[in-house]
Amino acid sequence: MPALDTFPPLRAWQRKALVEYLRRRTEDFTAVATPGAGKTTFALRIAAELLADGTVEAVTVVAPTEHLKTQWAQAAARVGIQLDAAFRNADLHSAADFHGAVVTYAQVGMAPQVHRRRTMTRRTLVILDEIHHAGDSRTWGDGVKAAFEPAVRRLMLTGTPFRSDDNPIPFVSYERGGDGLLRSRADSVYGYSDALREGVVRPVLFLAYSGETRWRTNAGEELAARLGEPMTQDLIAQAWRTALDPAGDWMPQVLRAADARLSVLRDNGMPDAGGLVIASDQQVARAYAKLLEQVTGEKAAVVLSDDQGASARIATFAASQQRWLVAVRMVSEGVDIPRLAVGVYATSASTPLYFAQAIGRFVRARRPGETASVFLPSVPHLLGLASEMEAERDHVLGKPKDREGFDDDLLERAQRDDGASGELEKRFAALSATAELDQVIFDGASFGTAAQAGTPEEEEYLGLPGLLTADQVSLLLTKRQAEQLAAQKRRAAQRTAEPAAAAPAAAPPPMSAAQRRVALRRQLNALVAARHHHTGQPHGKIHAELRRICGGPPSAQATIEQLEERIATVQTL
Repeated sequence: MPALDTFPPLRAWQRKALVEYLRRRTEDFTAVATPGAGKTTFALRIAAELLADGTVEAVTVVAPTEHLKTQWAQAAARVGIQLDAAFRNADLHSAADFHGAVVTYAQVGMAPQVHRRRTMTRRTLVILDEIHHAGDSRTWGDGVKAAFEPAVRRLMLTGTPFRSDDNPIPFVSYERGGDGLLRSRADSVYGYSDALREGVVRPVLFLAYSGETRWRTNAGEELAARLGEPMTQDLIAQAWRTALDPAGDWMPQVLRAADARLSVLRDNGMPDAGGLVIASDQQVARAYAKLLEQVTGEKAAVVLSDDQGASARIATFAASQQRWLVAVRMVSEGVDIPRLAVGVYATSASTPLYFAQAIGRFVRARRPGETASVFLPSVPHLLGLASEMEAERDHVLGKPKDREGFDDDLLERAQRDDGASGELEKRFAALSATAELDQVIFDGASFGTAAQAGTPEEEEYLGLPGLLTADQVSLLLTKRQAEQLAAQKRRAAQRTAEPAAAAPAAAPPPMSAAQRRVALRRQLNALVAARHHHTGQPHGKIHAELRRICGGPPSAQATIEQLEERIATVQTL
């Protein structure tokens, strides 16, 4: 039996949830905890308790991917619980020297009767890791339910307890709300805001890059658009895809900025800090790796598929000092590489679920003060997700579903000129894209003004210290923004003072809509910061309250009218 005294000390949320679990002693228990909070340690401590007191004789862990099977088995072995990560459905039973096995949802879905027999043979605790995956298909959900109904105990874990479909998640409780809709209910919840306040996870700075993009359709039509500007979904998707083209200038400029940020972290308290580029497909991932080699002079590790070789490459990177890893989706969920501190979100997938899982790779704190930086395109939907890092979502059944973000299929369709005549699809060709730092998003607030890549203004933000608390990040960003504005005013005053002796200064040209939005965002952030110092409320909570009163999206993607309304509202609070 595993020795309980060999376990690492539990965090406060883990102790509280463990006490609640042992008090209830119910068959099913759902624990929601933000990525990086320590769900694995919590689950293994429960397994050890139940094995020690004889409640169960065996443990089965169900994970989303093959790589996570290995990761679970290694974590369990460190605390004296032996799990068979090589178990296959054809084996029928694990060897007697294992406490149980680790399998994937796909394995269970293919042969639920095999796992049902295993569950019935011995009193079993089933740990369902990232349980929302059991709703990925009816086959998986039905398989999980059939296989593990006989279990003595079931522990459901997730960091993202929501889905955008109506597939119910097996063994999760749903409660009907006042609106008549069913919502998932967790027995223990530990959100990102709680973890950030207690120093369990890192503060995440989002550096959003806009820029001019141009592309041409096969019909010869040439189009241009600026990332971050209000556009139709089709135009946003095409501009976004053009920016991510490895042959353009946008990705090299952003990768250069991300690597500069990584160097700052390595030189100031995080000597082994690593970076991750999340790509949309294998071909583009290889191209990004070549760009990184040109920028850094060092080869980047590349992980393209969920196989044994990929697991070994991830493990090698995690234990090395190598600067960059390029991956396609595989490293987006559950994979534990604590030294990852800089990310480049260069994928077209942007559902709330996928975004939360991807950002979860960077928030795992090792010691107080570490920060994470994620570079992303200045796309309204992504900016909204970045501003809502602390939002807690539930799985809702029966609610009309709005399209959430752009998945790869939507972007593929958006690249086509769909004619009523049904003629052949006409794909566009990316022509050019340039990058500039549009804004920095932290704690729901937007900081900074537009800065061209490679300028001192950009370097001011890339050079932020790597070891800061969340409060220090807010304070420093506010200070940097104030300095930036003061410098702009001084330059403007100098320009108007020079011709003043000869002739009266001309009236300043009218601001564009983009300039007005930037100015209003700055004004709103200044007022929110003033209220924060007056009341002690976090910036994010003040922004959330303004959104509740006024409606509309986060300030990073709010309209001019919405920003003006919030400015008027915060002045009356």
